[in-house]
Amino acid sequence: MLIAPETDPRGKAISDYFFKRKTAKLLTCTHLTTYDELPLPYLFRSYNDMPEIERQALNLAHGRILDVGAAAGAHSIYLQQKGFDVTAIDNSQLSVEVLKARGLKAEAADFFEYKAQPFDTLLFLMNGAGMCGTLDRLPIFLERCKSLITSSGQILLDSSDLIYLYMEDDGSCNIDLNGYYYGEMLFSVKYKKLRSDKFKWLFVDFDNLKQAAFKCGMQCEKIIDGPHYDYLARIS
Repeated sequence: MLIAPETDPRGKAISDYFFKRKTAKLLTCTHLTTYDELPLPYLFRSYNDMPEIERQALNLAHGRILDVGAAAGAHSIYLQQKGFDVTAIDNSQLSVEVLKARGLKAEAADFFEYKAQPFDTLLFLMNGAGMCGTLDRLPIFLERCKSLITSSGQILLDSSDLIYLYMEDDGSCNIDLNGYYYGEMLFSVKYKKLRSDKFKWLFVDFDNLKQAAFKCGMQCEKIIDGPHYDYLARIS
């Protein structure tokens, strides 16, 4: 579903920063955490300022590329400068205005409804695959990806294993095995007086991702571990 400008704090923040050079705080919080600031310049970072996981993903991207949840376009800009045919999509209409102003081929689109010719690489960085919301919707997300890649195509995504949030001092984990999956988070975003509705976002551990990919008839490999329970995976 597309996000209307009047209910889009993230898009408004990106738009203000790019078009008006305003830098008010963009804040995110979950049902487990208080508000944290996401610095707006970070969304416009260059390749050299990206974490190793993102640089590795960009180095692996090839062919015709779809950057999903492109935000301000940091990854698409780099790939386009490298000569790749890149399409950037986001469900924020305000963000897409910025993407187009930065010279990118961009569309306002809901990934689950997006239709196009198959791509060689689907890119989901900054935990973009979390859009599926819950673990039981992960196969739906992967099947959607499968319909948008060529027979030799790939999906590059990063995520995090949030098990560390539940670790006790003795190394045990305080998790309700009969409850919801521990990587399912309830988010909200705030910018100035704009506050988003609460939305579900998934952080999936690698083993669950690999199992879901296998059930969808795909292979999943871990490319690199990050510094804090995060990782980059390639699915084909």
